[in-house]
Amino acid sequence: MLSRKDAFIASRKHQLTNQEISRRSFIQSMVAAGVLVPTAIGMADQAMAATPKSGGKFIMGMAHGSTTDTINPLTYENGFSLVMAYLWGNSLTEVAPNGELVGDLAESFESDDAKTWRFKLRQGVEFHNGKTLTPEDVIATINLHRGEESTSAAKGVVAPIQDMAADGDTVVFTLETPNADFPYLMSDYHLVIMPSVDGNVDTLAGIGTGGFKVDGYEPGVRLSTSRNANYHKPAYFDEVEVLSLIDPTARQNALLSGDVHAIDRIDPKTVNLLGRAPNVNILEKTGTLHYTFPMRVDAAPFDNYDLRMALKLSIPRQELVDKILLGHGAIGNDHPISTANPYHAADIPQREFDADLARHHYEKSGHSGPIQLSASDAAFAGAVDAAQLIAASAAEAGIEIEVVREPSDGYWSNVWNKKPWCACYWGGRPTEDWMFASAYVAETEWNDTAWRTTESAVRFNEVVAEARAELDPAKRRTQYAEAQTLIHDDGGAIVPMFANYIMGLSNEVAHGDDVAANWTMDGSKAGERWWFA
Repeated sequence: MLSRKDAFIASRKHQLTNQEISRRSFIQSMVAAGVLVPTAIGMADQAMAATPKSGGKFIMGMAHGSTTDTINPLTYENGFSLVMAYLWGNSLTEVAPNGELVGDLAESFESDDAKTWRFKLRQGVEFHNGKTLTPEDVIATINLHRGEESTSAAKGVVAPIQDMAADGDTVVFTLETPNADFPYLMSDYHLVIMPSVDGNVDTLAGIGTGGFKVDGYEPGVRLSTSRNANYHKPAYFDEVEVLSLIDPTARQNALLSGDVHAIDRIDPKTVNLLGRAPNVNILEKTGTLHYTFPMRVDAAPFDNYDLRMALKLSIPRQELVDKILLGHGAIGNDHPISTANPYHAADIPQREFDADLARHHYEKSGHSGPIQLSASDAAFAGAVDAAQLIAASAAEAGIEIEVVREPSDGYWSNVWNKKPWCACYWGGRPTEDWMFASAYVAETEWNDTAWRTTESAVRFNEVVAEARAELDPAKRRTQYAEAQTLIHDDGGAIVPMFANYIMGLSNEVAHGDDVAANWTMDGSKAGERWWFA
């Protein structure tokens, strides 16, 4: 934890970098804090060198995007869409570059009992069409995700909301049960606020409050945007363009040639080579990103516990980290909560490859014949290779896995959350409740294992609800440990590895000292947070 003096210095540096105070005021405040004059001058020069500069067109190459994507935020399901959401829209809260939760469209948020939450909106915020933001816009937008017929990917996230009401410039949320993490949920990228007319929202207009206006959008190809002059926060580029570059080599070549200024998902196999290029800087962050192979428990043969356990025991976890991630990550333990989360259950025994025990469970399952595993590098770089490594290790246990190489385009619409077993990735979430609400609770559309009705799944939903309402951290730790154990033991999720975010940046691009690790590309907000050096 920073000392009071260090915190003061860091705060003043931030103010100088963002031109909130003058160089002279900064030096005077440093001297008053006991910093020697030469040191204070050096600090000032360093901070001013990092001062953001406005202008230019910033181009990102993303390892995501599909021709089946839409601009409707209820449908967003990949990294391209996530970046798009935060260019044209804002949620009530956001995860700052230093990992702290702060207000975005909400100026503040507070609760006395964690059940009734009051979000006070910023004044003077305008949508791209000139309409002023009101509580009614927030309520109408959130209600789109809550409806009974809603297929929103955030339906599980907003399910705990019992009621919403406007109180002046404040939106009052009443939850079914207390939830200390509720403000984190309101930063979900699906929940970008849109303008309403008589309670109705046009989800295909691409109109929000974000730092950039949508000028053109070709699904699976590109997004073109230009600066919103009335944005309520700093945003430095005049234009931001996002390109869908699924092929890792194409992304890398685009960066090397200067066709783009930043790319995500650098293949670990080429990161060292790329880092030696004189015009490229490598940015690597450790967060909650994890690669998975979800088995849908509502489809044979994955509705059989012993078959699921046999496959979990057939995974060569360390080999995957070594050969697929090349060490840029860590092994997983068949649940989605990483060591970066506050309630990570470190006491759950690490599952290892065990051919004999896998064979025991497989024979007990009564299954015979090949099991299909769908994979594409659209899921993650090396996903097909990872599937083949899994097939080879499973063969040692007498299990035949047939790897089905799927096309990259349309993978998230046609394969993931549809075919019984496939490769997948999850960006993870900063809190346990948010992660579970996004992908594991019964009501979420993104429950890609369809794990809802087994005895353990029913108990899981109960304990998540209990933990959500529990305000005692010690009790919550016990409850979240049970939830992770239930997924680990009975769920359909195979989570063999947690991966680092590896990005490549042109040396023309600058960013702050802190870079968020909740998503790739600085929390997917590089468009507004970065600038040209």
